[in-house]
Amino acid sequence: MELFDSSKHGTLSAFFSHYSSSFITYPGTDFLLKPVFIRGFSGSLHLVLLFVLLVSWVWTKFKVGDGEGPKQRFGSIQSSYYKLTLLCCLGVSGLSLVFCLLNYFHWHRNDWSEEKLVTLFDLAIITLAWGALCIYLHTQFSISSESKFPNLLRVWWGSYFSISCYSLVIDILLDKEHVSLPIQSLVFDVVCVISGLFFIYVGFFGKKEGRNTVLQEPLLNGNGNAESNNSKGGTPVTPYSNAGIFSILTFSWMGPLIALGNKKTLDLEDVPELYKGDSVVGSFPNFRNKLEAECGADGRVTTFHLVKALIFLAWKEVGWTGLYAIFYTLASYVGPYLIDTFVQYLYGRRKFKNEGYVLVSAFMVAKLVECLCERHWDFKAQQAGVRIQAVLVTAIYNKGLTLSWQSKQGHTSGEIINFMTVDADRVGDFSSYMHRPWMIILQVGLALVILYINLGLAAIATLVATIIVMLANVPLGSLQEKFQENLMESKDERMKATSEILRNMRILKLQAWEMKFLSKINELRKTEAGWLRKFVYTCALTSLVFWSAPTFVSVVTFVACMLLGIPLESGKILSALATFRILQEPIYTLPDTISMIAQTKVSLDRIASFLSLDDLPPDVIENLPRGSSDTAIEIVDGNFSWDLSSPSPTLKDLNFKVGQGMRIAVCGTVGSGKSSLLSCILGEVPKISGTLKMCGTKAYVSQSPWIQSGKIEENILFGQEMDRERYERVLEACSLKKDLEILSFGDQTIIGERGINLSGGQKQRIQIARALYQDADIYLFDDPFSAVDAHTGSHLFKECLLGLLGSKTVIYVTHQVEFLPAADLILVMKDGRITQAGKFNDILNSGTDFMELVGAHAEALSMLNSAEVEPVEKISVSKEDGEFASTSGVVQNVEDTDVQNSKTDDLPKGQLVQEEERETGRVGLSVYWKYITTAYGGALVPFILFGQVLFQVLQIGSNYWMAWATPVSEDVKPAVETSTLLTVYVAFAVGSSFCILFISMFLAIAGYKTATLLFSKMHLCVFRAPMSFFDATPSGRILNRASTDQNVVDLSMPDQIENLANSMIQLLGVIAMMSQVAWQVFIIFIPVIAICIWLQQYYISSARELARLVGVYRAPVIQHFAETISGVTTIRSFDQESRFRDTNMKLMDGYGRPNFHTAAAMEWLCFRLDMLSSITFGFYLVFLISIPAGVIDPGKWYSFSVAGLAVTYGLNLNMLQSWVISTLCNVENRIISVERLLQYTTIPSEPPLVIESNQPDRSWPLRGKVDIHDLQVRYAPHMPLVLRGITCSFPGGMKTGIVGRTGSGKSTLIQTLFRIVDPASGQILIDGIDISSIGLHDLRSRLSIIPQDPTMFEGTVRSNLDPLEEYTDEQIWEALDKCQLGEEVRRKEGKLDCTVSENGENWSMGQRQLVCLGRVLLKKSKVLVLDEATASVDTATDNLIQQTLRQHFTDCTVITIAHRITSVLDSDMVLLLSHGLIEEYDSPATLLENKSSSFAQLVAEYTMRSNSSVE
Repeated sequence: MELFDSSKHGTLSAFFSHYSSSFITYPGTDFLLKPVFIRGFSGSLHLVLLFVLLVSWVWTKFKVGDGEGPKQRFGSIQSSYYKLTLLCCLGVSGLSLVFCLLNYFHWHRNDWSEEKLVTLFDLAIITLAWGALCIYLHTQFSISSESKFPNLLRVWWGSYFSISCYSLVIDILLDKEHVSLPIQSLVFDVVCVISGLFFIYVGFFGKKEGRNTVLQEPLLNGNGNAESNNSKGGTPVTPYSNAGIFSILTFSWMGPLIALGNKKTLDLEDVPELYKGDSVVGSFPNFRNKLEAECGADGRVTTFHLVKALIFLAWKEVGWTGLYAIFYTLASYVGPYLIDTFVQYLYGRRKFKNEGYVLVSAFMVAKLVECLCERHWDFKAQQAGVRIQAVLVTAIYNKGLTLSWQSKQGHTSGEIINFMTVDADRVGDFSSYMHRPWMIILQVGLALVILYINLGLAAIATLVATIIVMLANVPLGSLQEKFQENLMESKDERMKATSEILRNMRILKLQAWEMKFLSKINELRKTEAGWLRKFVYTCALTSLVFWSAPTFVSVVTFVACMLLGIPLESGKILSALATFRILQEPIYTLPDTISMIAQTKVSLDRIASFLSLDDLPPDVIENLPRGSSDTAIEIVDGNFSWDLSSPSPTLKDLNFKVGQGMRIAVCGTVGSGKSSLLSCILGEVPKISGTLKMCGTKAYVSQSPWIQSGKIEENILFGQEMDRERYERVLEACSLKKDLEILSFGDQTIIGERGINLSGGQKQRIQIARALYQDADIYLFDDPFSAVDAHTGSHLFKECLLGLLGSKTVIYVTHQVEFLPAADLILVMKDGRITQAGKFNDILNSGTDFMELVGAHAEALSMLNSAEVEPVEKISVSKEDGEFASTSGVVQNVEDTDVQNSKTDDLPKGQLVQEEERETGRVGLSVYWKYITTAYGGALVPFILFGQVLFQVLQIGSNYWMAWATPVSEDVKPAVETSTLLTVYVAFAVGSSFCILFISMFLAIAGYKTATLLFSKMHLCVFRAPMSFFDATPSGRILNRASTDQNVVDLSMPDQIENLANSMIQLLGVIAMMSQVAWQVFIIFIPVIAICIWLQQYYISSARELARLVGVYRAPVIQHFAETISGVTTIRSFDQESRFRDTNMKLMDGYGRPNFHTAAAMEWLCFRLDMLSSITFGFYLVFLISIPAGVIDPGKWYSFSVAGLAVTYGLNLNMLQSWVISTLCNVENRIISVERLLQYTTIPSEPPLVIESNQPDRSWPLRGKVDIHDLQVRYAPHMPLVLRGITCSFPGGMKTGIVGRTGSGKSTLIQTLFRIVDPASGQILIDGIDISSIGLHDLRSRLSIIPQDPTMFEGTVRSNLDPLEEYTDEQIWEALDKCQLGEEVRRKEGKLDCTVSENGENWSMGQRQLVCLGRVLLKKSKVLVLDEATASVDTATDNLIQQTLRQHFTDCTVITIAHRITSVLDSDMVLLLSHGLIEEYDSPATLLENKSSSFAQLVAEYTMRSNSSVE
C-alpha cells in the first residue's frame, strides 16, 4: 500500500507542531487518536442518522396517510442548490462504497483486525446513510414548502462537518509524528471536509426559490421577472437561455423536459420555445443584413457571400467548437501516451512514490476533459446546425415569394422544396464536420509523435501506411459522392412525379390511370434503387477499410520494427495499439469529410444560385399615393412578355386608362391574353416598354381557385382583423351563409389541402369573399363566375360587382357575354392586343372579334326559342316524399352546400383534416420484427450476428496474442520468435478483415432488399387507397414518408442496426477482458450497467416523442411552402408577403424546438453515461494499483501485459458505453420512420381493380344505358345521406343534362357512377351489369370524363393525351384537330413532344380543358360524362366543343353537368336535382312548356340576364 509522504514538512505541519506534541503526550487522551475510535464514532453517528430518517419516514406515513400528502401540482418549492445537494450526497455515498470495496479486496486475503472491521463497518454505514439521505431529499424535500432546509438536515450537516474536520486534523497530526497512514484514508477525509463545507453553506446560507408554477408565479414574482423565462405566448423559453455554468456543463437544464416526458406523452406545447439567438425570428434579421451587406449594390449572392454570412451567424459556436475540438484531441492521446509507463509501474519499475496515484489522476483528468469537450462540441455543433438550417430555409422561402415568373420556370416547386428539405439540411449537418480537416492533421501528428517516442523510426512506416489507407479511401469516397449525387437526382425526379400524382389523384382514379402512374413511380424508383445499390455496396467496402485500417497500420508498423531491429516490448506495443485505434477516426473521417465538404459545396452553390435568381422587377408598376389621382390604372404604349427572349411579346401596344370607380370587362377567345392582362396589371409580367401607373390598393381573384389549408374564416379574413358586420355582409353577398350552416363547424371547418373538401363553386366563392373582405380600391377578377351555376353567377355579379363593389374600380375577365353590358368599358382581346375598346353597344358593330363572341352567345340563346316538344321514350321516375319527382314546384332561391363537399366536413367526431397521427409510447417489438424479417424472412440476420461475434473474438485475440507474446522489457526473454509473433498476428488480421467484408456485404444486401420491399408495399397501398384518404390527408404527410422516412430506411437504418449489434458485442468483449485480469471489477460493472439501462429507459420516452414531433412538424413547413409557391400571385396581389414570411418563421421555430431539444437530450444522456464509465475506469485503475504484490503473478510477466491490455481497452470504455446506449436510442428514433411507413401499408384499400370471375365483355358497354335504382349515398357511415333514394334511367345513345343548385348532389351522382364513392344502398346498372359487381378498372376504363378542373401533367402533349401509350400519332393529331388544338400544337417547337410544364402552367385554362376533350375523343367510350367541362372557355369555344361532341358522340350516352343552361338545352333529357332528390326529369322541351317548372324558371332567369346583352 502507498503511504502518505511524511518526510515532506509543509506549512500545515509547522502550524500544528506546537500543539501536536503536547496533545499526544497528554495522559488519557491517546484513545482519541486511534482510528478504531474515530471510525467507530463516525459509524455510530451515521447509524443514528439512519434511525432518525427511518422514524421520520414512518411518522410521515402515519401522519399524512397514503395519497393525502401535499400535491406537487400546487407548485413545489426547491432550493436553488437542491440538485447540487442531491448530487453531493450521492457522491459521498458512492465514494464510501468504492473505498469499502477497495479495502475489502485488499484485506480479504490477510488476517482481519479489529481496526479493519470497524473501518469497513463505518464505510458500509456511511454508504447506506447517505443513500437514504438522497432518497429523503428526493421524496420529502422536493415537496416541502419550508423557507429553509429542514432542521434535521442542518444539524446533521453540522455534525458531519465537525467529525470530518476532526478526522482530517488527526490524520495530519499522525503524519507529523511519522505514523504510517493509508493514502485512501487521507483522500477520503479531505473529500469529506470539502463536502461538509458545501453542506454547511447550503444548509445555513442557501435560500429557497420557487419554481415557475401557475399558482406561485404571480404571487412570488409579482415584479414581472417571470417574463424573462417565458415567451409571449406563455410557453416557457428553453431553460438553456438562463442556465448556470454547472447546469450547462452537465446538461441539467434538460432535466425537467426529460422528467416530463417520462410522465406523459410530450406534445409541442411541452417543448420550450427556442431562445432568441437560436430562433429564426431572432437570428434571421442578422443573417439577412449581413448577406445584403456582403452582396452590395448588385445583390447577386455568391457561395462565398453565403458562407461569410453563415459564419457571422454562428461565429460563437464555431469558436467554441474549435476550442472543444483541440482539447478533446489532446485529451484523447493522454491514455495511449501513458500506457507504457503504467505497464512498467505494474511490473514494479516505479520512478517515485505515489506514482500509481499520479498516473490514475492523469488518466482520470484526461478522460473527464475528453468527455466534457466531446459532449459540448457535439451539442454546440448541432445548435449551430439547427440555426443555419432554419435561416437558409427562411431565405429560400422568402426568395420564393419574390421570384419572377421567368426565374420560376427554371425550377419546379418540387426542386425548390428540395432546396429546403435536402440542401439546407446538408449545410446544417456540415457544422459537425467543419473542424475535421485541421483536426485530422492534428490527430495524425500527435499519433506519430507518440509512436516515435515508443517505436522510433518505425513511426515513418505508420505514416506511410496511414497515407496508403487514406488514399484507398479517396476513390471509394469519390465513388460514394458520385453515387450519392445520382441518388439525390433520381430521388428529386421521383419526388417531383409523386408530388404531381398526389395532387391529381382524383383524375387518375376517374381515368383508371393510377396503376400506370404507379408503374411510372416504380420505374423512377428502379433507377434510384440502382444508384442506391451501388452506394450501399461502396459503403460496405468503405466499412471494410475502416475496420481493417488499425490492423493494417499496426502490421506494417510491427514489421518495420522487426526489420529495423527495434525491440517489441508489451508496454510499447499496447501504447501503439491504443494509438492505432485512435488513428482509426481520422483515417475514416477523411473521405467522409472530403465527401461532406463536396456535398455541402454543391448544396451551397445550389442555394446561392437560387437566391441570385431575378426577382419580380419593382419598376413594372409606378405606384401613386392612394387618393392622389382620379385615374386608378393607366397603361401607355405597354409591351409585356412572359418570355423576354421571345421575339413576339405576350401583350402588345396596350393603351388604356381606367378611372376610379369604373367597371371594366375583358373578353376574348381562348388564349387571347385576358389572364395575362390582369397579371400585367398586378406587375407579374416583365415589361419591355411603356408605362403602367396604379393608384390604390388591389385585390385579385384568380381563375384557378387558390385556397389555403386552414379554417374557412382564416381564408376569408386573410390576415385582416375580424369586423363582424363587414364579415356577415361579405358572406351574404357571396352566398356562403347556407353552405356554412350545413357544415358541422361552420366557418371554423378546416379546409383540406387545395380546398379538396369543397366544390369548385365553393372554392371560387370563398376566393371572392377573401377579396371583398380586404376592402381594396382596385379589384381584378379572372373569370370567377365560370365555376358556379347560372343562378349563383347572377347573384354574385349583382351582389358583389354591382352591389358591394359599386363604388370600386373593378376589372373582370369573363366568357359570359351576359355580364358585359354592365361594364363602363369593354376591352376585346385577340393575340395579345386590345382589338376593340368601348361600351357594349358602341363596339357591337365596330369590329368582327366582338361580334363573333356575341354571335356565338346569340346562337346559343336561339336554342331556347326553337325548343319544341319532341316525342321521347317513356322514362321511369320514382315517387319521393308523397310527390312525383317530375313535379314542377318552384325551387327556393337558396344556396345549399354542395353536399359533395361537406362530405367529410359533417363529421361529428372532428374535422376532415386531423392532426397527423403519430404512435405514442414504445415502438412495438412487432415493428422491429417486421423490419428484420422483411428481407428473405430474416435469414441473413443470424449470419450477420455470427460474423460480428467472430470479428470481435479475432480482434481481441490478436491484441491478446501481442500482449502475451511480447516481453515486458528488454531483459525478459520473449515467449516466441518475432517472425512467429507477426505471422500469427497477420493471420488474425486477415481473418477479421474477411469477417468485416462478409458482414458488410450481407448487411448491404439485407438493407437494400428491405428498403425496396417497404417502398413498393407502401406505394401500392397509397395508390390503392380510396379517394377519401387523399381528401383527408395533406400530400405533405405522404411526401414526408416517401422522402424523409424512406431515406432513413434506405441509408440509415441498416447501419444503425449493425452499429447496435457491433457496439454491444464490443462492450461485452471489453468487460470480459477487464474482468479476466481482475474478476472483482465485474461487481462494479453490474450496478453501472443497471444504472446505464435505467438512464436509457428514463431518457428514451422523451427522446422518442421528440423524434416523432420532429417528423410531424416538418410536414407543415413543406406544405406551407408548397401552398405559397402555388398561390404566390394571390399573396403578392394582396401585399401579404410579410404575413406569410412570419408564418413560415413560426412553423420553422415549431420544427426547430423539438429538433434542438432532441440534440440536447442525446447529449444529456451521453454525458451521464460518459461520467459513469469514466468513474468505472477510474475505479478499475485504482484497483489495479492498490492490489498487493503477488496478486498479479510476478513469475508470469505476461500477466502485467494483459493487465495493461485491459487498461488499453478500458480507455475506450466510456466511448463504447455511450455508443451502445446512443445507438440503442438512435435505433429507436430511426425505427419511427419504419413505423410511419408501416402505418401506410395498412390503409384500407378500394375494391378490387379487376374481378377475374366477373369481367365484362370487351365490347361492354354496347348501348350505354344507365339504370339507377333507389340510389342512396353517404360519404361515411356516421354522416347524413347525400343522395336520398334516386331512381331513373339514362337511355343509351342519348344526351342527358343534369342541373341543380350548388349542393343538390350533381357531382356526388357522377362520383358514384365511377365508384369513387360506393352507395349505401341501391344500385347502378350499365347495360344490365351492376357496376359494383365488376372491378374498378373494368368500370372506369370503359367510361370517359372531362372533369371540372382541367388537369395536365408535366411532360409532353403526347404523354398528356395518351399516358397509357395506346394510340398512334395519327390518332392523336386527329383528336387534337377535332378539339381545335391542332394548329396551336403545330406552331410549337417539338409538335407532339413540345413541353408541358408543371400543372400545365404554360397552357391557358381553356386550352387545358380542350386537352381533356382530346383525351375522351381518343378513348371513344360509350358513356361520356362532362363535369362543368366548358366552364373555362368562351361561348364560341363552348359551341365548338358542343358541336364536336354532337358530331363524334352521336351514338354515345352523354351525361352533362353544366352551369351554362345552353350546354344542356340540346340534351335529349334534363334531370333536375334538389337536396339529393330528383325534382324534375323530362325532355327540355316538355319542361320548358310548363312555365312553372323549376327548369323553365332557371332558363327564364338565364334568358332575362342574357337578353340585356344582345338587345
